[in-house]
Amino acid sequence: MAQVARSLSLNSSVEVHDPATPRDHTAFAVILAISCCHLMNDMMQSLMQATYPMVKDSHQLSFAQLGWISLAYQTTASLLQPVVGYVADRRPAPFSLPAGTLFTAAGLAVFAMAPSFGWLMIGGMMLGMGSSVFHPESSRVARMAAGNRHSLAQSLFQLGGNAGQAIGPLFAALIVVKWGQSSLVAFALLTLVSTAILWNVGVWYKHHGLPRLQRLRTPHKSQAAAPRGHVAKGMTILLVLIFSKYAYVASLTNYYTFYLIERFQLSVVEAQVHLFLFLGALAVGTLAGGYWGDRFGRRNVIRFSVLGAIPFTLLLPFVDLAWTEALTVLIGLTIASAFPAIVVFAQELMPSRVGMVSGMMFGFSFGVGGLAAASFGHLADVYGIEMVYRLSAFLPLLGLLAIWLPDARRAEAAAA
Repeated sequence: MAQVARSLSLNSSVEVHDPATPRDHTAFAVILAISCCHLMNDMMQSLMQATYPMVKDSHQLSFAQLGWISLAYQTTASLLQPVVGYVADRRPAPFSLPAGTLFTAAGLAVFAMAPSFGWLMIGGMMLGMGSSVFHPESSRVARMAAGNRHSLAQSLFQLGGNAGQAIGPLFAALIVVKWGQSSLVAFALLTLVSTAILWNVGVWYKHHGLPRLQRLRTPHKSQAAAPRGHVAKGMTILLVLIFSKYAYVASLTNYYTFYLIERFQLSVVEAQVHLFLFLGALAVGTLAGGYWGDRFGRRNVIRFSVLGAIPFTLLLPFVDLAWTEALTVLIGLTIASAFPAIVVFAQELMPSRVGMVSGMMFGFSFGVGGLAAASFGHLADVYGIEMVYRLSAFLPLLGLLAIWLPDARRAEAAAA
């Protein structure tokens, strides 16, 4: 991590002394830095969710109460992220990123030492506050640093988050299960490393990132704006696609371990390893989706992702353990490839509102995940955990709306 910070400082100095740096130069050191910080941020969230079996037993909670903890975290993040993005569009705050990590550290520490259900909720809400600052602003940084590789930059940024989510269950299985819930405090200290890296990102953001973002906006001012109807249609479809994707993913990230334990009689450690496989597939799919988005078009990648997952999700509730492993990996690879393309597609629909749009996309995904987690928790208490997967299997069918995604380039040409 320290090497990333030094590399970032070097990258900044190169840009200062090289006025001939091309406009489409991709600042990979900056993207790598925020990707590493995204890994640590989302690992904290994943650790919280991966300890649910332990927390359920130690605090004698129901599935519904676990769902409420997820809702507290994700609702806090979802409500604040568009606000943070809107404010950042009007008044950029380069050093808000390192400040936000302190909320993440405090939230995980409170969750680790929580004596009751109420304190678990408070810890989750503080984690959400940290994420609400980090995601929209770091997504803006990814666009600033992207050059002409917007989908790739977003996918590398997302790769860090997905990798962090995948690593969380492994740490939970190897460390937290052995040493107890209070061992989460040690992971909270890792956010100090993230704070140092993000301080360097803030310096680059202030001196180089903002001029880059202004250059991205300038061409759009001289071109005809896309029709409002086109923008409204595109944003509505994108939000529905995010709903179907994240509502389904919430069923796996929150309750997959319980499903494996109940249906296939796996141990907690074995179930955590299976969750790691799914989350690892999400990371790989995210990276592949970013590469394909720049090469084959973002609309094509979105359609492939949301439609390709449908047969796998419909089969999942009815197969044995071996096929469950295979299908969850295929689902992760397929369904994750869409999100970088969705974010960039939305940013291109509203190029002068990059922060607000990024906050809206991330915030809506967090909110959907929280509501879905709470709903699935109540459903599991009443009808059993297997019913969750039989019903959630139909959520990706909403992805059929991707067929009607508008073509941004044609709309701009028509307006011109």
